[in-house]
Amino acid sequence: MRLPLHQLDITGLRAAYADGSATPVQAAEAMLTRIAEVDGKVGGYLSYNAEKLLAAAAAADISLPLGGVPISIKDVINVAGDPCNCASKMLGNYHAPYDATAIVRLRRAGAIPFGRVNMDEFAMGSSTENSAFQKTGNPWALDHAPGGSSGGSAAVVAADEAFGALGTDTGGSIRQPAAFCGCVGLKPSYGRISRYGLVAFASSLDQIGPITKSVRDAALLLGVMSGVDAADSTSLDEPVVDYTAGLDRGVEGLRIGVPKEYFAGGIDADVTAAVEAALKQYEALGAKLVEVSLPHTEYAVATYYIIATAEASANLARFDGVRYGHRADAPKDLLDHYCRSRAEGFGPEVKRRIILGTYVLSSGYYDAYYLRAQKVRTLIRQDFTAAFEKADLLVCPTSPTAAFKLGERTADPLKMYLADIFTIAANLAGICGISLPCGFTTTTPKLPIGLQLLGRGFDEATLLRAAHAYEQSTEWHKARPNL
Repeated sequence: MRLPLHQLDITGLRAAYADGSATPVQAAEAMLTRIAEVDGKVGGYLSYNAEKLLAAAAAADISLPLGGVPISIKDVINVAGDPCNCASKMLGNYHAPYDATAIVRLRRAGAIPFGRVNMDEFAMGSSTENSAFQKTGNPWALDHAPGGSSGGSAAVVAADEAFGALGTDTGGSIRQPAAFCGCVGLKPSYGRISRYGLVAFASSLDQIGPITKSVRDAALLLGVMSGVDAADSTSLDEPVVDYTAGLDRGVEGLRIGVPKEYFAGGIDADVTAAVEAALKQYEALGAKLVEVSLPHTEYAVATYYIIATAEASANLARFDGVRYGHRADAPKDLLDHYCRSRAEGFGPEVKRRIILGTYVLSSGYYDAYYLRAQKVRTLIRQDFTAAFEKADLLVCPTSPTAAFKLGERTADPLKMYLADIFTIAANLAGICGISLPCGFTTTTPKLPIGLQLLGRGFDEATLLRAAHAYEQSTEWHKARPNL
């Protein structure tokens, strides 16, 4: 028996189009109805254009790989004619004049970019509480955080308000919200998907990726968006394969590395139990578990928050009220204009990171902080290189805990930053990673737990194959929140 239309994943929706049991217009209408029913509770969408969606659905070519499939977009990726506010007052009136390359490729495959979903301002945060416009609730427990910074993307997918969504991952911002909301979240290797048209937070770390209801959907979207782009000098000319083709090969004989530093303590007991059960499941599927070491793990968070904030300080300097961004009324002079425009336009977390980044780049501190952090980044990358000599991929928790309550960590930024302790290193090393559901907490309310797989750079095929094998051998991905 087929699920209600709004509950289908992208693969199921394409099958419904193919057998004539549904049309793109019916899918769009079902999604709009669902949004009207539940988004007042969830708060996932910042804006959307229903008429534009229905017109695009009516004209859709379902013979294309994503023909007639709506894809919701994080509010940091440019879609021509749509707002791109980065959930910030600084860009409150900005509308994108062009499509990001990822959007161009989605359109070419027949997808319909739809709506703007909430996020932490300028992608800085782990709970989507830093948005200047609204808070987003976790569909599994509305008083809990959906994760961040792509919390809106994960929430609308989990709540069946979207068939799939795009997010961005700078230090875990796709994988952590996917874990908190019980979705699949894929961070591609750095350079796999063009960043052209993505408003930059930290240019050496940012990567666009999908949040979906299934691993197969993530593989499909990855294949469509991947490839070198002349408009982005950091995109790499690596072969792009059909990532859906090898999904059913299983994991027999694969070596799965278990990083001992990622199981050293400080992890919630329910998370530990769920991940250990997943490791046993992989053994039952024919994989071999091997212990590996990532000895510089303890330095990852500090390294990340030096490099990321330094790059943020440079990238956000353009938003000064002269060239771009909010402009203060009636400034007394140029200095007053700069100070008030940025003070009024940016929220507290963005200001905190700009100040920290400017400090570590300043004269007398560059060598002590930024240069040293870049050296440690090299050591972290070397750790992964050594680990992948012993293992084909690594498995660990996505986050030390399940979703925390809204407001629980806002007064303690360091505690908030530690929510990304298992995801940050992958961005520093430039490798690929994915989070998928592996269980629920024993608490009330029951909250999803995420399993993270990490793969070699540009080996998304193995990563997705292993994720799919686990997903299809369990029932976790079929669970739905009760809204």
